[in-house]
Amino acid sequence: MKLKVIGFWGGYPAKNEASSGYLIEHDGFSLLVDCGSGVVSQLQNYMNPNDIDAVILSHYHPDHQADVGILQHALLIQQILGKEKKNVPIYAHNKNKYEFDKLTYRDITKGMVYDENQIVKTGPFTISFMKTKHPELCYAMRIEAGDKVLVYTADTAYMDQLIEFAKDADLLLAESNFYSDMDAAKAGHMTSKEAAHIAAAAGVKTLILTHLPHFGDISKLKEEASEVFAGDIYLAESGLEIHL
Repeated sequence: MKLKVIGFWGGYPAKNEASSGYLIEHDGFSLLVDCGSGVVSQLQNYMNPNDIDAVILSHYHPDHQADVGILQHALLIQQILGKEKKNVPIYAHNKNKYEFDKLTYRDITKGMVYDENQIVKTGPFTISFMKTKHPELCYAMRIEAGDKVLVYTADTAYMDQLIEFAKDADLLLAESNFYSDMDAAKAGHMTSKEAAHIAAAAGVKTLILTHLPHFGDISKLKEEASEVFAGDIYLAESGLEIHL
């Protein structure tokens, strides 16, 4: 399994970058996890959007799904230009029917429902879910392929339940939108040390801090996390690639 960070900013993309979007590949299958603002532009540094096999969304905040419509038009134009015709599944919850219905577009994309009591299988990936603590209904994901496990917290305030959910994962992709001396819970987010505590308690191998803030010195997030978690720690950045 391979992870490539496409976008990682919280709220909105920094200049020439993107908000949340992560490309996970295994056995020739490409899964895009979240599709925030700027993701389709950044994705083209690495692959043609037409090569995406499936998309899955954690929730409907714009920094996680604003580029869905852009992706749909990219696939439409690629089809007009003679590329292989595909009907790409976009997995998401359907508790917001207005947003979910937009995921189906002509014969280009098709909305596919998931919920926290269900396991989704797409390509080589098996994906399970856990509802998080966030103002918008949001789900963390445990993504497995072969003998490798990647856990994505998506957007959430700290939850003890994330420790069991991430247990023994090879990689924890954890939001860290606040610094350790701040109260992140009010905004439905986590601090660097809260993310690191989950990683340490769950026994994960590698931690990536993502959904990064637009203020302060973000290198301090890694410093703060290293006080709690002794494993490998990365700050998300465009093009960061991790092989599990």
